[in-house]
Amino acid sequence: MQIKIINKSSHNLPHYETIASAGMDLRANISEDIVLKPLERSIVGTGLFIELPVGLEAQVRPRSGLAAKKGITVLNAPGTIDADYRGEIGVILVNLSHEEFTIRSGERIAQLVIANHERAEWEEVEELSSTKRGEGGFGSTGTK
Repeated sequence: MQIKIINKSSHNLPHYETIASAGMDLRANISEDIVLKPLERSIVGTGLFIELPVGLEAQVRPRSGLAAKKGITVLNAPGTIDADYRGEIGVILVNLSHEEFTIRSGERIAQLVIANHERAEWEEVEELSSTKRGEGGFGSTGTK
């Protein structure tokens, strides 16, 4: 699949690290370091602009290493980039740790996954079919 992209950053285009990778790393493209204090958030620019075909979305997801080792994650994970958006891809990062975290230009801050999606049409009804689970939610099926 071909996707149009404009790269106004000083970094290479995102790419798949391995043959089986689902996501491509996004890099910070910033003129000066950003220091995220605990519980602070910031929109970090990437310098990338894309044109997705209708029927596709780009999902901005956390990098597992940053989340596990540093407590840095994507606040609205997964962030959705719609096919009609033409602005710069920005990543909303949040620091969930107890220590400051410095973001430097070129640092891999998130990953981008391209996915198909469907458009739904609502069909209003009086009731829904019954299931064994019913209205149970929020852990109602247990943990083991």
